[in-house]
Amino acid sequence: MSRSATRARAGRDRPSLYHEITDKIIAELEAGRVPWVQPWGSVRAKALLTMPKNAATHRQYSGINVLILWGAVIEHGFSSQNWLTFRQALGLGANVRKGEHGTTVVYADRFVPDEERQRAERDGDEPNAIPFLKRFAVFNADECENLPPELTSAPAPIPAGLILPHAEALLAATGADFHRRRSRLLQHRR
Repeated sequence: MSRSATRARAGRDRPSLYHEITDKIIAELEAGRVPWVQPWGSVRAKALLTMPKNAATHRQYSGINVLILWGAVIEHGFSSQNWLTFRQALGLGANVRKGEHGTTVVYADRFVPDEERQRAERDGDEPNAIPFLKRFAVFNADECENLPPELTSAPAPIPAGLILPHAEALLAATGADFHRRRSRLLQHRR
């Protein structure tokens, strides 16, 4: 199939990806949920507070994908933040359970065609990159069978004694004197 035929078919068969994601966020807001605030506070969220990651590559998802995947964890009550494409599951000797539909995530990047790169070299200037957005489906580890045990088990929670020192170190690294500010705020409230 030619590229133009593929583009025409993809555009005709599916709604705009931007509209699809915007509609999903609006639906969450109308349901009284703010998708970017404290997804871990939901009763339905069984997964620990961690960034969603690709179980095969161990890379964390970023941008809008974080919100999309957190929303899916809450909506479906998944116990894991591990995600895979269909082919990645097969590559690990696993499979996606029949009837699962996956969650749509996006990949955004820029592409420089060979002709543009050659023109830029010839003219001595920077090539013009073409931005693109690609969608694909990922499946939560809970939607897969026969995954290696390390991909289906939740990560161990951070011991309570380690949380406070990490937070204190982060606050200290900002250079702000939060303890003095906190004292002043408490005095003003009295």
